[in-house]
Order: sequence, then C-alpha cells, then structure tokens
Amino acid sequence: MGSNAKGRVVLEVGADGVALITIINPPVNSLSFDVLTGLKTSYERALRRDDVKAIVVTGANGRFSGGFDINAFGGMQGGQPGEYSRPGYVSIEIVTDTLEAAKKPSVAAIDGLALGGGLEIAMGCHARISTPSAQLGLPELQLGVIPGFGGTQRLPRLVGLTKSLEMMLTSKAVKGDEAFKLGLVDAIVSPGELVSTARRWALDIVEYKKPRVASLYKTDKLEPLGEAREILKFARAQARKRAPNLKHPLLCIDAIEEGIVSGPRAGLLKEAVVFQEALHSDTCKSLVHVFFSQRGTSKVPGVTDLGLVPRRVKKVAIIGGGLMGSGIATALILSNYPVILKEVNEKFLQAGIGRVRANLQSRVKKGNMTQEKFEKTISLLKGVLDYESFKDVDLVIEAVVENVSLKQQIFADLEKYCPRHCILASNTSTIDLSLIGDKTKSQDRIIGAHFFSPAHVMPLLEIVRTKQTSPQVIVDLLDVGKRIKKTPIVVGNCTGFAVNRMFFPYTQSALLLVERGANLYQIDKVITQFGMPMGPFRLADLVGFGVAIATGTQFVLNFPERTYKSMLIPLMQEDGRAGETTKKGFYLYDDKRRAKPDPELPKYIEKARGISGAAIDPKLAKLSEKDIVELVFFPVVNEACRVLAEGIAVKSADLDIAAVMGMGFPPYRGGLIFWADSLGSKYIYSRLDAWSKMYGEFYKPCAYLAERAAKGAPLSAPVNQAKSRL
Repeated sequence: MGSNAKGRVVLEVGADGVALITIINPPVNSLSFDVLTGLKTSYERALRRDDVKAIVVTGANGRFSGGFDINAFGGMQGGQPGEYSRPGYVSIEIVTDTLEAAKKPSVAAIDGLALGGGLEIAMGCHARISTPSAQLGLPELQLGVIPGFGGTQRLPRLVGLTKSLEMMLTSKAVKGDEAFKLGLVDAIVSPGELVSTARRWALDIVEYKKPRVASLYKTDKLEPLGEAREILKFARAQARKRAPNLKHPLLCIDAIEEGIVSGPRAGLLKEAVVFQEALHSDTCKSLVHVFFSQRGTSKVPGVTDLGLVPRRVKKVAIIGGGLMGSGIATALILSNYPVILKEVNEKFLQAGIGRVRANLQSRVKKGNMTQEKFEKTISLLKGVLDYESFKDVDLVIEAVVENVSLKQQIFADLEKYCPRHCILASNTSTIDLSLIGDKTKSQDRIIGAHFFSPAHVMPLLEIVRTKQTSPQVIVDLLDVGKRIKKTPIVVGNCTGFAVNRMFFPYTQSALLLVERGANLYQIDKVITQFGMPMGPFRLADLVGFGVAIATGTQFVLNFPERTYKSMLIPLMQEDGRAGETTKKGFYLYDDKRRAKPDPELPKYIEKARGISGAAIDPKLAKLSEKDIVELVFFPVVNEACRVLAEGIAVKSADLDIAAVMGMGFPPYRGGLIFWADSLGSKYIYSRLDAWSKMYGEFYKPCAYLAERAAKGAPLSAPVNQAKSRL
C-alpha cells in the first residue's frame, strides 16, 4: 500500500469472449484512486468492445483486494481535488452505474482477501465465486469510517440484516465456505479452478443458464419493515453500550436504515454523506494514526536499516512457569516454537505446565482450537528442572520474580549452559537490564523481552535494548515477535522502560487526589468513561498490591523528586488486603469477580492522609470529569515527554502504540501523545504548572514539555536528542 505504488488494472480478452479485469497493486491489491479509475476505464472499454460478451474481475497473486488504499485517507481528509472528493462518486458512479448497471454481466473471482472496498466491488458484480479460505468482510469501522462503496446497502440484501450488522459493527470477516452458506458468494471452488469457473459462470449468465443478480435491488433476505426497525433499534442500543464514545457505528446503522426505509438509491446517498462525516472526524484521524503507527514500530533507525537478516530461532527456553512464564510459553507454542520450561522443583513445574494446558483448553472450550490441534500444540512443551537441555536453545526468556540477585545468578548460569549464539532475554518489567547482566561477559546478547499480562493475549512486546545489545539480536527478536503475532516496540534501557515508566504517575496521581479529598470511585468511573479498560484503583486490585508496591518502590528509588509517596496501598496490604486475589482491595469482590465499593475504605484513606500530611482541598471533592481526566493523564504525558527527551523511545508514535496496546489507552483517541497534541502543549504545560504550585513537584512540567509549550510546538515533532539510548 506504499504511496509510490499507485497500482494499475489490466484488461485481457480471451477467445471465449470474456474480458478478464485484474487489479494489480501489491501487496494486497489495495484500491488506490488510480486503481479505481483503471477499473472504471477497463469496464467502459470492455462494454464498448463487440468481442466481449461478459466480464470477470479478479486480483493478482491470489488476492482479490484488501480494500481502499488507506494512504489516500489523508488526501481525502484534506480535501482531495477532483471527482473523488464528490460524495458517492465511487459507490454510485463506479460500482452502481458502471459495474452493476452494465449490460454485460460480470463475475467476481475471489481468492485471498476481499475486504472493505474489495468486497464492495465484488458485491457490485452480478455473481461471486470464491475459494474456501478467502476472507470476506467490511472492517471499515476499525478505522473510524463506515463502508463507503455501497456496502451498507448490498451486504444486508445478500446475507440479511442481522448478519450484515454483525459483520460491519464487529469488523469480523467470514471465510469463503461460510460466505457461501450465507449467500454472499454463489459457488466455492479451488484456487486453480477459480478464474475458469468464473468465466464459465459469466457466459452462463449471458446464455440465461444462471441468474443475473443486481444485489442492490435484492429484497428476499430483508426482514419486513417493522421487524427490521426492531433489529436496528437493538443494534443501536448495543453500539451505544459497547462504545459510548463512538459515533461512527451509529452513522453506519443510519445508512443501513435509510436504504431499508427509503430504498437502496436513497441509502447510497445517505451512506455517501455520513461516510464524509465519519472520514473528517477526530475518531477516524486517530484510528488511521494508530494503523500506520502500528506498522511503523518494526522500523528502527540504525538497526533494521543495516541489511541484517534475522537468524531463525528454532528452540526457546523459558525460566519460570508462573503467570508470565506460562503465558509466554503459550504464545510461543501456539506459533509452533518448541519450548523448554524450567522450574526449581517438580511442584512448581507441574503448576506451570498446568497453566499452559489451561490457557490452551480455554481456546478449545471457546471453539477456537480443535482437540487434535490442542494435543499437537501441547506436545511442543517440555518441562525440566535443570539446564541440561539448554545446550541447543536459540533464545532463553527469564520470567522469574523481580529480584535482582536471583536474576543475576540465572544469567550467570545461562552463560555457562547455553550456546554462544543464544539470545539471553529477560521479561523484567522494571529492573535495569545492565544490572541483570552485570555478572556476565555476554552483554551484547542480553535484551529485554517484556510481555504484558496475560502474555498469550496482550498484543504488545516491549523489546528493551542496552547500550551493548547487538543490532542482530534486536532484529532476531523483532522476527520472533512478528511470528508470535505481537506488535513489537524497541525501546532504550531505564527503570520501567517505556510503558511502565510512562504510566507510573497514572496510579500515583489518583492516590494524591484521593488523599486530598477526591472521590476514589468517581475517579475510576470517569477514567473508564474516558475509554480505559479500568480506572487506576481497579487496575491496582487486578495486578495485586504486592506487584503495585514492588514496582512503585522502583520508581520512588529512581525518581524520588517526582513520585508521590502514598502509604494507602501498604496500609491496606498490612490489613490482609491484596486486591482481587483476596476479594478485598479498593473494592470488594464476589465469587464472579464483580467489584463493588467498600464502605470501610475511608478509614484507610484517613490513616494514609495522616502519614503523608496531606490537607483536604474542598475543590478536589467537586472535580469535573474533564479535570479528573487531565489530573490523572497529564502527569503521564509529562513522563512520556521525558521518555522522548532521553531517547528511550525513538518516535512518539511508538509511545502511542505502547499506550494503546500495553495499557489499553483508547485507540480512537490515537494514543497518548496524539491525544495530548489534540489539546496542545501550551495548555498541558499551563495546567501542570498551576497544579505544581498547588500540590507540589509531582506535577512539575519537564523541560521538554516547557520548551514545546514556549514554541507552541506539538509534542510529537521529532526531537533532537543529545544522545539517543537507541
């Protein structure tokens, strides 16, 4: 989808009188403006030629089309000149009035992908032939827009209203086999027979042996109007419940409803208008930013541009079978890596293997894995109690408790037992890697592989590089990350690295506010409404007070001048509360993990306030929702600025992805720095500066933020780092 590759469309007419129109725009045959123009021109040429009886549309190299070229979004948002800026140009003038209204019948031959605009083009043809494993879907809502080439009108008429709503609102694709059962495609054939079958089908339509169907005017799958309105009403209620901050799912439903109530042509016009509204929204700009940022994380200046080829990792060892170790093992064996899991005794080893089995069995129970695949996958895991089997491993990931001397001992042992090429990785979340590898001579192959819990589910992998880590080792780990379907970000070495370092003020700011009179449960409620999976106090309960204190201590030791030292969590822990595991933390929990406020909490807050000497500020008891969001997140933005200034991260977009994928920051806000830039560096600086005068050094704006605010510059503008840690 690179902007240099505009793509093209090729027309070839066979002796059988069928014109084969092929979309060519590697890697996924995306629909750039040039491709769409080429498609229209090729159709018009085929319709003019007397030797053409019918048309087959397909994509080159086993992919029909992955959809509209997202690179063109920026141009459209900026007011792209020409016909493409006209609402409905593609959906009405190309798909409806050129493809579907053509006197000569057309058949879509679908292999690989028919997503978004690709499927919408296919639905404009008079029949569709697919391979069994092709993916068909309309995932536009993931980018903050709605289907804009007629999909809101044709999909309901082909598969029914309920299924079409599910496919569009969840962005889930269906495979060819299911598409056939739904009526989305007309036949399933093998890839080798795809184009020949499509040609024959097109000629059969000409000879009236097969029906010629304009899907825009089909009505047999649509429910009666009264029933349809009830379905749409329910869909709206669900969309509001699932995504209360998002408007575009409701715009999508509006377009579908217009077509059902007022007819498909009116529906196309409505779709064109609301598509433009969604396209220019902050949500769309944010989600498109996340889309490109995610694809940019694996490009690391001075590492991935050296021409290094990743070495193949054939066997992995994991030390520690706890929650993290077992999760990492699960992620690896799911991607066919043979794994050795080492523990200190048989009891711990069996518990670790049991956790991996439970992770896989959960997939079987949900229907995402067959029993046969389960047996094959679990057979890749071998449990051991010593280092004997480590002599041929290519990668070791240490995942034991956060204890420096224990980790140092393990790395010294690994140097003795592992081959010289073996990558030595630690899953530490906060401890400086130079400290961990202090007792080894193999500094060039020590690297951080920080997974997020649960490791087999969370999509982020933080790859932490020390000053000595070789570029080859980074390239190797980037490749492993890609193979186990993680999004990797490469960061420099410091306490907390990027994600935990950025977000340590998240809970600390909330604690400061509570000790000064803010409502704890109100903070969690507002932060959840902002779009976080949970507020800072519910999160502390989930991770457990032991982890919260251990990580908090690291930050207090390393950044004493800007940490808020609250005794609230230690006081609660002393009283036998550890969070969700003990059913008591900031909340009380029932057997189904449902949380409810604890009436006893004020006594702990009062005690903590007495120790810290914090005074109640009446203003904090009456905070607006906007104030709560800013008081909790602006210190996080401030710390992210330090991470950029110190060169821990190379680019702000990496921190946006870290926030979204590591901490659950709402993607429709574009990531932490992208969101901060929407508010402006001057505004954030002025707020922090005012709070620092009222509540102390914790809120003091850093030099990077002050400098950007003085110039009115965005926080995301490239930084001239004195010396990047990368």
